[in-house]
Amino acid sequence: QVQVVESGGGLVQSGGSLRLSCAASGSIFRITAMGWYRQAPGKQRELVARITRNGSTNYADSVKGRFTISRDTGMTTAYLQMSSLKPEDTAVYYCNAVVFGNSNSWGQGTQVTVSS
Repeated sequence: QVQVVESGGGLVQSGGSLRLSCAASGSIFRITAMGWYRQAPGKQRELVARITRNGSTNYADSVKGRFTISRDTGMTTAYLQMSSLKPEDTAVYYCNAVVFGNSNSWGQGTQVTVSS
């Protein structure tokens, strides 16, 4: 089993930056990808960014050029560097680990609030 825990959320002004961290534990060797999703009030959860074990990344169009996902070589921690934040980035951000065998592990989420 794999567990993930997010940290780093908070309140920031529009145009500011935050870095989220996602720490994985358990059967880390089985993780094939890690990603960040977000869910704003009244909206569906959406993919923000994703990175695979070999380093391939993909981003939602709305965050391209502003957010950067990275991970350490052991896939024990994934990061989301968020810059030029906008009020519409306000949401609960969730870390996801894709585990070999097509299972997923989700964190509890961390709140990001961007004030205008």
